[in-house]
Amino acid sequence: MLRIAAFLAAASLASAVNFSGVSALKYTQAAVAFGPRPSGSEANKKLQNYILAEIRKDGCQVSEDPFTAKTPKGEIPMDNIICKFPGKSGKAIVVTGHYDTKLFPGRHFVGADDGGSSTGLLLEMARALARQPRVDDVYLVWFDGEEAVREQWEGEDNLYGSRHLAEKWRKDGTLSRIKALINVDMIGDKNLDIKQETNSNAALNRLVWDTAKALGYGTYFLDEQLATEDDHLPFLKLGVPAIDLIDFDYPPWHEDSDTMDKLSANSLEVVGTVVLEVVHRLEH
Repeated sequence: MLRIAAFLAAASLASAVNFSGVSALKYTQAAVAFGPRPSGSEANKKLQNYILAEIRKDGCQVSEDPFTAKTPKGEIPMDNIICKFPGKSGKAIVVTGHYDTKLFPGRHFVGADDGGSSTGLLLEMARALARQPRVDDVYLVWFDGEEAVREQWEGEDNLYGSRHLAEKWRKDGTLSRIKALINVDMIGDKNLDIKQETNSNAALNRLVWDTAKALGYGTYFLDEQLATEDDHLPFLKLGVPAIDLIDFDYPPWHEDSDTMDKLSANSLEVVGTVVLEVVHRLEH
């Protein structure tokens, strides 16, 4: 029994080592190079095409969830991008993040951490998961329309993409198959410190924090708590065990200084490795 347990532990840890922070940072840089990417913009569309081209290389089942969002500034076309690695159990694990950036007219906000880092991490996650046998279906989702169109975050002027997909999956039955959903946002900060988001599922939070500690990354996952609204909420409200991994202690948040020099490959590798290992543990 001990030999079997040791083998499983070694295999589990080996599965997590496959995530490259250097690669994730390069993907992030490629996304940021398109410039400001608010929903409905030409740059946003170019990034959509880039994401689709990259994930088609990874052998996943690629689909899109286009819709028109009714916003305070009129109707805006948006598109969620979905990469599915099929398993055999009938259950599903979902990792999500947003790729749009906040609209700041007259400014040059490129959102390296806020929009860029989640985009890059998910692209590297797709590469790491590619062409492996799966127990559960694993979905990677790039949400559009996370940011509010108006300056202030209030009401339903936010989370457009996640609200749309949660409702779509509720109707087609996908939602009932989801064992866990992990949302990542602003996880590239050089000074990485992730607090436990209190709206999140407590058991799933514990699994992530225990996994981080087991991998030697406990110093990045703090015992402190915070509450925030993010793309996990529409799924939580419909009964899905969901959490938000976010480093909200980030001075350049929504500033034009949210640029690539504030990020590090190490931070992306820490988060990506932990999430990849959590997926493995949830499957087994």
